[in-house]
Amino acid sequence: MAEERFIRKILVPTDGSDSSMRASEYAIKLAKKFDSQIIAIYVIDRVILEEISKVQERRELEEEIKKKAERCLNYIVKSARREGLKASSILIEGEPHDQIVRHAESLGVDIIVMGSKGRRGMNRILIGSVAERVIEYAPCPVLVIR
Repeated sequence: MAEERFIRKILVPTDGSDSSMRASEYAIKLAKKFDSQIIAIYVIDRVILEEISKVQERRELEEEIKKKAERCLNYIVKSARREGLKASSILIEGEPHDQIVRHAESLGVDIIVMGSKGRRGMNRILIGSVAERVIEYAPCPVLVIR
């Protein structure tokens, strides 16, 4: 009797931070164990984009952020493919936790593997945590890598 794959699709949110890139490495190792597909997602935070564009020209800023996002996504996809895995990426604007949860639902992912910056105290209260919101609303298990 053939064993069914436990984890078929892994969603890997990234923002280019060290913790999100460590999470992508962990997700690739997990995907290798289960022969899973990696789907990397980068959500350009619309609210932050609007705030920063008050100071800097929006078009330049958007281009700079998109280039960074594409570099991060390409790195994850290429790393996964080097390991013989199927991999794809998504670049989208919106509210990060909302877009991550929406894509997890629509793509039917089995697990989300993401990083956490580990904020404490007032910073955590004032800024909020994307990981915390994803955990709260995700349709599947969420593995948070510090």
